[in-house]
Amino acid sequence: MTYSVQFGDLWPSIRVSLLSEQKYGALVNNFAASDHVSAKLEQLNAKDFVNEAISHWDPEAESDHSVAPSTACSPNLRCFTFARGDVSRFPPARLGSLGVLDYYLMDAASLLPVLALGLHPGDTVLDLCAAPGGKTLALLQTLCCRNLAANDLSTSRTGRLRKVLQSYVPQGIRERNQIRVTSWDGRKWGELEGDTYDRVLVDVPCTTDRHSLHEEENNIFQRSRKKERQMLPMLQLQLLAAGLLATKPGGHVVYSTCSLSHLQNEYVVQGTIELLANQYSIKVQVEDLSHFRKLFMDTFCFFQSCQVGELVLPNLIANFGPMYFCKMRRLT
Repeated sequence: MTYSVQFGDLWPSIRVSLLSEQKYGALVNNFAASDHVSAKLEQLNAKDFVNEAISHWDPEAESDHSVAPSTACSPNLRCFTFARGDVSRFPPARLGSLGVLDYYLMDAASLLPVLALGLHPGDTVLDLCAAPGGKTLALLQTLCCRNLAANDLSTSRTGRLRKVLQSYVPQGIRERNQIRVTSWDGRKWGELEGDTYDRVLVDVPCTTDRHSLHEEENNIFQRSRKKERQMLPMLQLQLLAAGLLATKPGGHVVYSTCSLSHLQNEYVVQGTIELLANQYSIKVQVEDLSHFRKLFMDTFCFFQSCQVGELVLPNLIANFGPMYFCKMRRLT
């Protein structure tokens, strides 16, 4: 009922896509024999959507002189997907010769917030709501993190995060002080480590719309969880505010959800910006990601009417998402 009002005529096709089998991407593990892994994935007729888009970008065609994607996107990420309409599945990842798994299967749209964060070598990075670990792993794959703090309030979920890191990241890298895994209340991060990080990812708990459609048990849309569902935007706002407070002035934050709800997406972004301005005299600017939409429009279906940030809509020929993401810069 809610989404038929929000999306109008688009909703029936979105709903059918959400009920259909989800497509996955294969994120190449740079800590494995990555060139060999890429060659193996190419043999399956899959393509690296990231580097394919960047290689086809034409600066001459950009009348607004957009920033080159090679500098706007986080580097060193390779993620293979099958063509639009191709519902082939990737085989399970195997243990490679270097003792780590070759690739990580994820919704390819989940990589977009990490790409949008635009990491640079030597960045200090915070992943505030890190479990189960796909985006944390992608942050490490950029090979840019001088230090990475990966946090999730749930200790059971941080247990899953640690398993992902053990499966994909060599022990030597894990044991350096480069990666720190914690289970703290993310809402308090601004008090714990204010003005500390160059880049912060705030991938908040949300209604996880695709998962909720397939999950009867403990579904967040159940009547018994109505109050929890109604409180989600407030929790999301508190987490985003904490992420922005933990960012150095001049640093960047990406906020993301896997929900279609504008109450959990652009309303949270706008509310947080107002809160920081009024309570902390901190100015935050939303970054324009229209170039990003153009760059990846061959792989994903973007919602053209999103007022703040970008929203990937599932559809039957490009069945990724939903994924909302918005990039902000802390100015003061």
